[in-house]
Amino acid sequence: MPTFLGLTAISSWGVLALLGSLTSKIPAFQLLFICFSISAALMFIKRGAQHTALFERPTMSSPQWLIGIAGLFGFHFCYFMALRFAPAIQVSLIVYLWPLILTLFVAEKGRKKQALYGGLIGFTGVSLVISQHQGGSAFADISSDYLTGYLLAASCALIWSTYSWYLSKNTGSADNIGWLSLVVALLSLIAHFSFETPYWQFSTTEIIGALLLGLGPVGGAFYLWDIGIKQGNRSLLAISSFAAPLITAFSLVLAGISEWSFILLVALLLVVAGGFIASPVTLRAKPVIKPGQI
Repeated sequence: MPTFLGLTAISSWGVLALLGSLTSKIPAFQLLFICFSISAALMFIKRGAQHTALFERPTMSSPQWLIGIAGLFGFHFCYFMALRFAPAIQVSLIVYLWPLILTLFVAEKGRKKQALYGGLIGFTGVSLVISQHQGGSAFADISSDYLTGYLLAASCALIWSTYSWYLSKNTGSADNIGWLSLVVALLSLIAHFSFETPYWQFSTTEIIGALLLGLGPVGGAFYLWDIGIKQGNRSLLAISSFAAPLITAFSLVLAGISEWSFILLVALLLVVAGGFIASPVTLRAKPVIKPGQI
């Protein structure tokens, strides 16, 4: 079940672009504030439904607070800033190095080489679908003029892979995501007023889009990923993360926004092949780490 929840989070991230198309007029950090506010609200709704204390203090240590905030806010901050300094196609490609890095981080002893080969094959599939989706070559127009954007995108990959690896090595309630979301929402609001012009004339479509983003890929999915990467098959989840851009492409095709192409099929086969090579074909959960074993 935890592995399934992790795969559900990846699937949710795959429809991020589709839902994001509904909220394209909302400034990025303002939208992030809305989504993480919804994410925090999910924790209180759950506690209210279970008749537990709404404001019970979180049990996170200082490193857990620091890495959690760096992971959830740092990733999005670097991503949005990277888009200001480099083309989206190169940014997207560099950011999606994170499944490759995470695959190497969580690979079992003796499977590092297979994880590298599988990750590289999966990354090749991702590069094809990103190039197709964003209309160009991922390796075209690479220029030192975009170095700041490239470094920020690389920071995204390192931040999310490190955050996910850290989660896999720790225990703790998924409710911790709710408390982290409160902090990220506040930081996003500060970033919004620092870098953006407020936009408050929301249409019904934008309200629905923001709500769905908060419940799904930019909110609820982080709870699912927390459970999955801590208790599920980490290797399978890491390599399966390459499927998110594919899900994005297929969802846009089904929505009539993009067109089907043979490249998508090739990319799908590459990602699946990479998964078989990098991760043992099993949904067996890893042993649960008990407090004091780390």
